[in-house]
Amino acid sequence: MARALPLDADAQAHFGRWLAEGAHAGMDYMARNVRLRMDPSLLVPGAQTVVSVALPYRPAHPVDGLAWYAQGKDYHVVVKDRLQQLMQEIGATGRCFVDTAPLAEKYWAWRCGLGWQGRHTQLVIPGQGSMFFLGELVVEQMADSYDEPMENHCAACRRCVDACPAHALDRGWVDARRCLSYLTIEHRGPWLSPLRLSSAFYGCDECLKACPHGSHAPCGDAAFQPSDALLAMTSASWRTLTLEQYQQLFKGSAVKRAKYDGIMRNIRAWEPPGLDN
Repeated sequence: MARALPLDADAQAHFGRWLAEGAHAGMDYMARNVRLRMDPSLLVPGAQTVVSVALPYRPAHPVDGLAWYAQGKDYHVVVKDRLQQLMQEIGATGRCFVDTAPLAEKYWAWRCGLGWQGRHTQLVIPGQGSMFFLGELVVEQMADSYDEPMENHCAACRRCVDACPAHALDRGWVDARRCLSYLTIEHRGPWLSPLRLSSAFYGCDECLKACPHGSHAPCGDAAFQPSDALLAMTSASWRTLTLEQYQQLFKGSAVKRAKYDGIMRNIRAWEPPGLDN
């Protein structure tokens, strides 16, 4: 938990430089409502406290081709439902957020003492890594005590930076114009990267997998495990995916953000090791 104060000067300046560089690519929404992003009390008038939570998502038997976070149910729905339960249980008043509002989630996770932001810009939880969904309660009540931010333990390690196949982390932030996660999920239009996709056609986990602070233990949460239908897919069957199959496979899934045409564009650029077609 942390006091619901404006972001510190360093965080505000860093975000401003990232926008000025155009590193947000086509995510125009990142440049809107910047004032709200800098101060949670503008999102929730009277806010006194930010409660940050992390929920692990690493699946036990991941499907090839999809980022691990997207193999189960849509995290926006799952995490928000649980946050609303938590809000009710603690008797707080305010709002729940799960990656759908201008709130600096990674900053608040650090500020609340959950972990630190690694060179890949994601939150790193000691001994657990970065494969977590983040969520927040911004509430009107004061807490009995507040947590302290965690010291950064990356030291000289650059494994995540070096693991990025597109060199999207070389400048100390994520350059979305290069990032395969952005290009396969958010980008609309033709495939822009000279790179062929090897690990996934939706999202990219390479920097997360490279972190030495990560855990190899999968989460036991049934909500984030792939369905039998997904487990049955092969690289050959992905290439003949129909719109109807797409709608059935990804009903209630975050993958629908990429749209059918985007998924097929990505699959055409996908060359996984051991291609079976």
